[in-house]
Order: sequence, then C-alpha cells, then structure tokens
Amino acid sequence: MAKKIALRDKVRMHLMQQLQNGHLKLDKTINLARLSRELGISVTPIREALTQLEHVGIIKAEINRGFVIAKLTLAEARHLYQTIAELEALALSKSEFNTDDYNLLRTQLTALVNTHTINFRIKEHFEFHRLLTHKANPILLDILNNLRTRMLFYEQHYIRKSAFYENVDNQNEAIIQAIEEDNLPTAELILKMNWMQILDHLSIEMAKNNPVIDAEEVTATPEHTIV
Repeated sequence: MAKKIALRDKVRMHLMQQLQNGHLKLDKTINLARLSRELGISVTPIREALTQLEHVGIIKAEINRGFVIAKLTLAEARHLYQTIAELEALALSKSEFNTDDYNLLRTQLTALVNTHTINFRIKEHFEFHRLLTHKANPILLDILNNLRTRMLFYEQHYIRKSAFYENVDNQNEAIIQAIEEDNLPTAELILKMNWMQILDHLSIEMAKNNPVIDAEEVTATPEHTIV
C-alpha cells in the first residue's frame, strides 16, 4: 500500500510541476500512455493521481476524451480567490512570527518589487504568499497549495502586465508592518483586500477576452477599499 501511495504521489508531483511550467495546456487531453512512459509507472497510479487533481478542480474527466485541464470561468475565479483569501487569513491568524520570519518576508518583498517580467512576478508573488502562511497546519497548507496551483492558470492567462502587481506592493508592505506590530487582525484584513483587488482586475480582463461574459456579471464583484 505504501509503495502504491508513493507512486501516486510521484505522478501527482510530476503533473503539478508540468502544470506550473505551462507544459499542460487548458482543455487539452492528458496522454496517459505518454505519462506512463515518461515516469516508468503503470497507468493505475497515474489515474489515481489525476482523480486527486480532479477533486480540486485542476483536471476534469470528460466522456470520450479522458482527463483534460479544466477551462477557466469567471464563476470559478470568484470562488477560488475568495476561498484562498479566507484560508490564508485563517492561516495567518493561527501563526506566530519571529524576527527571522519578518526578515524572510521583507527579503521576499524586495525580490517581488525588483522583478519586472510577468512570469517572475507571478512566481515571486506566490512565494510571498507561501511565506505568509507557511506556519499553518499541513492539511491547510496542502489545500492552499492545490488552490494556488489552479489560481496560477488564471494569473498566467489574464494578468499580463507585471506593472499590475506593482500596484499591490504597498499592501504587501502594510501586511508585514501589521505582522511586526503583532496586529494580525489588520494583516488579515489587508491580505483579503489584496486578493480581492486582484480578483477585480482579473474579472475585467476575463471579460475583455471573453465577450460572452455579461457586463453585469463582471461588475457583480464588490469594490474593495485598499488600505
């Protein structure tokens, strides 16, 4: 049983890396035979790993097609960003930070500010949020990791200008200041607003790229005051 779980986890990690690197495209069928050859693993643990990813919405099983990378929708984006905002705030509320943590966050914020290409901006942005929540319990961290992987698709497809992330750097600074002052409620509030600002921008960009999305649906996302 342990060997079976290890194989499944190996497949899952490989797939997650492929997804994050952009090697698996939206709405494209995942070739089980090719994966089996690449990893030297039978199809059974591959199917199990794909089923796990299906449960978190990254992959979708379709009749006569098999497993495909799930399409992006505005409704899912809203649920995704709102859920991540709530879970990261929860993780923050349960964390205890020290001087080393402050330094790590400030170092990462400096890396974020000094990065001006979109792919690196996204990478450093995700790393900043990982550091914010890395002291949460393993179950919560696993859930966040899965959700962030799905979120990556949205940011890669619809946030195309690194300058946009520069607009949220002030909030990241404010989050760190609140944590240093042991004011976690304020840090949680700014964190949530940070994600909601990104969601607002994402909603507008998705509407531009998909005219089927109704204008009222886009403006249905509440406006958020930025601290």
